[in-house]
Amino acid sequence: MSTEKLNRFLSAANDYDASDLHLVTGVPPAFRVNGEIILADEDALTEAEVTAMTDSLLNEQQKRKFEQEWELCISLLHSVAGRVRATFYRRNGHPEMSFRFCGERIATREELGLPDRLDELARKPNGLVLITGPTGAGKTTTLNYLVDLINSERRCKIVTIEDPIEFVHQNKRAIVVQQEVLTDVRSFNRALVHVLRQDPDVIVVGEIRDYEAISTALMAAETGHLVLATMHSPNVALALERIIGVFEGSAQRQIILQLSNGLQGVIAQDLLPATDRTRRVLAYELLIANGAVRNLVRENQLHQLENTLQMGRKDGMVLMDNCLYDLYCKCQISYDTAVSRARHPDRIIRQTP
Repeated sequence: MSTEKLNRFLSAANDYDASDLHLVTGVPPAFRVNGEIILADEDALTEAEVTAMTDSLLNEQQKRKFEQEWELCISLLHSVAGRVRATFYRRNGHPEMSFRFCGERIATREELGLPDRLDELARKPNGLVLITGPTGAGKTTTLNYLVDLINSERRCKIVTIEDPIEFVHQNKRAIVVQQEVLTDVRSFNRALVHVLRQDPDVIVVGEIRDYEAISTALMAAETGHLVLATMHSPNVALALERIIGVFEGSAQRQIILQLSNGLQGVIAQDLLPATDRTRRVLAYELLIANGAVRNLVRENQLHQLENTLQMGRKDGMVLMDNCLYDLYCKCQISYDTAVSRARHPDRIIRQTP
């Protein structure tokens, strides 16, 4: 019965074109549609129902891990929903879960609203390309778009380290080896060290978070690999500050030099409600690592990056506030959305007639 009910909820999420499904005790199934939570016209879920649905999805090893660590994130190929990322957690001592729907195809750059200069970053032979933004901002979607672009254009070997795998890439011109944390590798850090021995051309890291992962990713970028990675940070400058801030003393100076040499570009992105509320629109900030940017990173003058982004339009750079204003002028987002998401709202207010 629990499996039938779960299949019905997943099927309904598909009908709603929802990005996420939340199964929480005490409320009906909740769908995230265009960024907003919508409750299903169903009875509130009981603790026993949610527990039974959890048990129906997990094997014995996963159940033991969930019992030990109280949290679990896995990918599933579900008969109704296709590939989903399922996240299990506890509340009041009992399990609850959320599902992220991964989709069956890679959208085009135009469909995603990404800048064409991003393609040029993916065509670099080496260096570090960062995709940053808050949770739910489409970072994984952008990452998979870049992997697919490289897979379509280059005869190379791409190795991905993901937690979990959300989209399965078929080999096109490239060989794509996708490794999942806790299924194929024990951790991001150990996998990153070992991946350098697998003769990769492109290394894709689901998320870089700490000292070891950052230092290994930068070393790989320096030694002739193209490294694509995501991290949680609201804008370009804070992403680079976070990388540098993980290190101290002489190690920090070393990482600053590596970053200034190896960085190719950073895109910071967010998804905003469209004017008609039927979809979400991508807003982004794009940094291209030219000589001026490398010098600012080398001197650790990251607070000046905003001015460089403003002045670097001819190089394809985009400041978030300018992107928001452009989206407003194209009637893709509302004035209130543009002003509320701007770092300096007065810039948009001043430009608006």
